[in-house]
Amino acid sequence: MATPLGDYLKSAREARRLTLRAVGESAGISNAYLSQLESGKIREPSPQILFKLSKVYGVSYTEAMRNAGYPVPESPQAQPLARYGEITPQEEEELSSYLEFLRQRRRPR
Repeated sequence: MATPLGDYLKSAREARRLTLRAVGESAGISNAYLSQLESGKIREPSPQILFKLSKVYGVSYTEAMRNAGYPVPESPQAQPLARYGEITPQEEEELSSYLEFLRQRRRPR
């Protein structure tokens, strides 16, 4: 079950140790609007707002959309990593190397 959007956004902001004002300046969204999002007064912001906030918070846009109640396609391949937000090319390469290592360990010798 999805986390209520306001709780999800507040947790993401606090994890980054950002103030509403700092997020507002980075994302181009008023801190009053952000406050209403976090308190649950606004439950379905536009996808554009969620995209901007996902970028600032470094969280998954898909997860933000899901928590706002928007339908999102399920991708079994992407789901395990979705909770981590965007992954840098270096992280992707390191994850691929580690997965290859794990798979080699499982192969019978």
